[in-house]
Amino acid sequence: MLDESVAFTKTTQTLSMPGRQRGLSLISLIFIGVIAIMLLTIGFKLVPSLIEYLAIDKAVQRVKNEGGTVHDIRSAFDRFATIEDIKSISGKDLDVTKDADGIVVSFAYSYSVPLTDNVRLVIDYSGSTRDRHGKVP
Repeated sequence: MLDESVAFTKTTQTLSMPGRQRGLSLISLIFIGVIAIMLLTIGFKLVPSLIEYLAIDKAVQRVKNEGGTVHDIRSAFDRFATIEDIKSISGKDLDVTKDADGIVVSFAYSYSVPLTDNVRLVIDYSGSTRDRHGKVP
């Protein structure tokens, strides 16, 4: 009988005094949620600038082969910019040069993304029809 009472008190003590708890508290869960929402908001604001950069890069790759003169290349880019709704740069912002291997078209611009009232994120984009090894594709 004594053994049963000792076993009963040990069982009740272990149930009433839990060991180290694991998991997130409510405050840490809210903190992680706020950080995740802030990062997602910034990411959603950056997606349009990335899409526009990819459209500019694709348009520059296309217009490189369309004309032999600087004016032809710039006017072809303006046509593509109208179709693709490119607002950041125009044909006059393109740097068109001739290299030993052919025509190289390059561009560079800054894109400003407003985060809050007085905070902005500025991204510098640049690209060229020259590949990384110095050869024209």
